[in-house]
Amino acid sequence: MLLKKLQLKTIDYKFALTICFFLFFTSIITAQEIIPDVVAQKPVETPSGGKLKIDGIIATVGDYIVLDSDIDKGFLEITAQGGSIKDITRCQMLGKLLEDKLYAHQAIQDSIIVSDAEVRGMMEERLNYMTQQVGDINKVVEYYKKSSVEEFKTYFADILKEQKLASEMRDKIIKDVEITPEEVRNFFKKIPKDELPTFGAEMEVAQIVIEPKISKEDKQKVIDRLNSIRQDVLEGSSFATKAVLYSQDPGSAPNGGYYKMTRKTPFVKEFKDVAFSLQAGEISQPFETTFGFHIIMVEKIKGQEVELRHILIAPTVSEAALKEAKERITTIRNKIVNKEVTFAEAARTESDEKETRANGGTLVNPTTQDTRFELTKMDPQLYSQVSNLKGDEISQPLLNTDDKSKKTYKLITVTNRIDEHTADYAKDYTKIKELALKEKQINAIAKWFDAKIKDTYIKIIGEYKDCSFANNWLKK
Repeated sequence: MLLKKLQLKTIDYKFALTICFFLFFTSIITAQEIIPDVVAQKPVETPSGGKLKIDGIIATVGDYIVLDSDIDKGFLEITAQGGSIKDITRCQMLGKLLEDKLYAHQAIQDSIIVSDAEVRGMMEERLNYMTQQVGDINKVVEYYKKSSVEEFKTYFADILKEQKLASEMRDKIIKDVEITPEEVRNFFKKIPKDELPTFGAEMEVAQIVIEPKISKEDKQKVIDRLNSIRQDVLEGSSFATKAVLYSQDPGSAPNGGYYKMTRKTPFVKEFKDVAFSLQAGEISQPFETTFGFHIIMVEKIKGQEVELRHILIAPTVSEAALKEAKERITTIRNKIVNKEVTFAEAARTESDEKETRANGGTLVNPTTQDTRFELTKMDPQLYSQVSNLKGDEISQPLLNTDDKSKKTYKLITVTNRIDEHTADYAKDYTKIKELALKEKQINAIAKWFDAKIKDTYIKIIGEYKDCSFANNWLKK
């Protein structure tokens, strides 16, 4: 049945994504080697008389090799992350490794470039995360059985580069895959009625946001601080170090404020305007966006792409400003409750949040890009704010602190509730379109693998020749 096939493919797809995440730390890039037609893991006698399996090459894909230990590391990573390896075979793990190698190999053939600067940025971000988890970078080094931090960084840089190449190649394969309304309709019609998917309970949510007013004096303090940092850099200090120490942008501060962007990168207009007005090596004057005040240093310009570092500092909100914002939003709430104005009208005229104001305060689900939020997948903080609201009840003023420590007050309400239900073409078009597109993308990837496997040098040896792979790695 069509849906069962799709579900199977979806499971395989999810399996691949899951394994890809866990293998993020385990894939190893090495130069291509010729593999003799012998089993690479021949057991040898140990001093105690037992058998010891020697690690060796088990597969080659183009310029990349796979070691038997890569599979073991994959299982180790899944276990370390709390995952279950019960239903994952060595053949499945090898199949995913082979996919990643082919992606990376073909990315190089297609002249996809991953720069050293990009790898450094990814490296800093990952190392910071890993260090936060275990508390000490040396524990990470020890875990991966490396003799020093530098040896581990060299090893890890290769992993990151391969993963990025594979990711870029996957994106290239599916970036032009589109779905038409007719294809969506045909996809839905082919699903037997007794196999239609069930969608969980959902809701649509709207909010009104009031930002505390920041005084000119508080803004000037931040501008002066950024100017001082800028001057230090001009006199020889490291911009990256300053970003780590002072920037309030959690997305870039750990890796020295590094970003790589083009005109299409979804940054606010003010940021992009400044970034693309600078020459390589130039540092901007402090400028303001909705996030606070920034300075930018451009490191490199490659055609339409800019590599830069930036520092973000937001002015401190005074207690007086917070009190004033709360009073303002309380007044707005009273007007809505007293039926003087609707929630949507108040959002359009009073809310300080540009992204939702024009749409009457309606929130957009960042995962699906529509207005519905499935309860079981809703952000825990948002769920806690709306779960106890009855009917069209409006929350009390909520003090909200975002991931950049910016404080605002907001009102929130549920505008629509959708019970758990069997898929309906008219009501669930967006979700059905997503399923149809996913199937088409999976088919595009499968077709790509069929073609590239035929044209690429691939060798699998030893016991793994007996594996039943989803792709034709054995070229039978």
